[in-house]
Amino acid sequence: MLHRMLLAFAFLAAAATIPRAAHAQDNAVRFEIRSVGDSTFTFAAPSAPWVAKGQKGIAVDPRRRDGLVARFVVLGVADGVANALILGQSQKVTTDHVVLMRPPRSHWYASRRFWFGALGGAVAGFVAGKSF
Repeated sequence: MLHRMLLAFAFLAAAATIPRAAHAQDNAVRFEIRSVGDSTFTFAAPSAPWVAKGQKGIAVDPRRRDGLVARFVVLGVADGVANALILGQSQKVTTDHVVLMRPPRSHWYASRRFWFGALGGAVAGFVAGKSF
């Protein structure tokens, strides 16, 4: 019985040390700016259904190592084209610049990591309970 419990503990310890992707990597998505007005601009986001009203992002200049150009908030999205209001800018936004936005984070209960941990904990608890 003790051997099973030690084996389960060793398995869980080994599973915890498996290398994962670095969380420090930037996951921002780039979008092309289509048109620019006085205080608004539009950008194409057809492959990103998560872009929605109220989300914030930045516009950067790719020719200057992604130097910050402006901060904005999305006013709305229609047919894959988002309309954004410029909140502040360090230079005039042009169609040569690109938009950077981060996708929203998923809920804790929607991740596989949570469910594998819950299953592993249930199995470890069952094995530990059976040994006593």
